[in-house]
Amino acid sequence: MNLGDQTSPRLAGRAERTVLAVPLGATEQHGPHLPLDTDTAIAAELCRRLALRVPQVLVAPAIPYGSSGEHAGFSGTLSIGQAALELLIVELVRSADEFAGIVLVSGHGGNLEPLNAAVRLLRAEGRNVLAWFPSGPADDSHAGHTETSVMLRLRPADVTLDAAEAGNTRPLPTLIDRLRGGGVRQVSPNGVLGDPAGATAEHGERLLTAWTESLVSRVVGTLNDQFT
Repeated sequence: MNLGDQTSPRLAGRAERTVLAVPLGATEQHGPHLPLDTDTAIAAELCRRLALRVPQVLVAPAIPYGSSGEHAGFSGTLSIGQAALELLIVELVRSADEFAGIVLVSGHGGNLEPLNAAVRLLRAEGRNVLAWFPSGPADDSHAGHTETSVMLRLRPADVTLDAAEAGNTRPLPTLIDRLRGGGVRQVSPNGVLGDPAGATAEHGERLLTAWTESLVSRVVGTLNDQFT
């Protein structure tokens, strides 16, 4: 299931019948209660579940850095920026030409623009690549009920529920101009866009199940001819 567990001889001859799933995350603040690697953990779990459902999928080591400049000013946030992320993805996928296809699963919405730009270029070059993001409510886009529930399912010991608090609960489209101009702190002093109140591991599992169904459907529907 994991590329890192393979040896080169074992992979030789198989790669051309294999789709490589790459978890793309971030290392950034997630309010006062969630770990900095939340987006990476979610992307890695979705790739793991994809591989369990589709045997032709192999999971690459996760990329733990993304375009997170909007979270600057919160301790622990690391960002490589849009240009570097786009270049990283382009060169990584170019290096993986032996595989039947590449699926880039991003757990961080801030990766959207560079990821889409990279995919456009790679497809223009004739490469079989797609990008996928989990969906979520517009008023719960960061460290709110959705992500808190998922992390309670994945790593409950790393969720500090005593510190959880609501942030800005307005829909993201109404905040995006201010956010781009002044970062997340401009619109939410505690770094939360949403409200984690009532989050549960059970809801987190339902979200992961729904996201996995969507991801599997997209991968099989887009790359189906590569599985035969």
